[in-house]
Amino acid sequence: MQVPIKVIVDDNKNVTIEVGVPPTSALVLQEAGIQKGSGRPNTEKVGNITVQQAAKIARMKKDDLLAYELKTGIKEVTGTAVTCGVTVEGMDARDFQKKVDNGDYDDILANEEW
Repeated sequence: MQVPIKVIVDDNKNVTIEVGVPPTSALVLQEAGIQKGSGRPNTEKVGNITVQQAAKIARMKKDDLLAYELKTGIKEVTGTAVTCGVTVEGMDARDFQKKVDNGDYDDILANEEW
């Protein structure tokens, strides 16, 4: 898995290295246990992740996401799952996002930390 690295050299030639968080797509693929996303994500699904795995990725990417709540962070992560051809809880990620909006997963997300 590729991880972004930032090397900062100041005027006195002091070097600072910052290690970033991998891209969301790489984390989704890792959690789904697959090497590569689908070439046709609209028709061919190649893996599946759970709500808990999506929450784990959202927490890892918390500083990079635009979300203020775990619920919206999970929706951002599952949006990436759509483009990778990965389902969430056995359903298309877009359908999962609609269920999250309807509150179907509020009881599960209440137990998760943001």
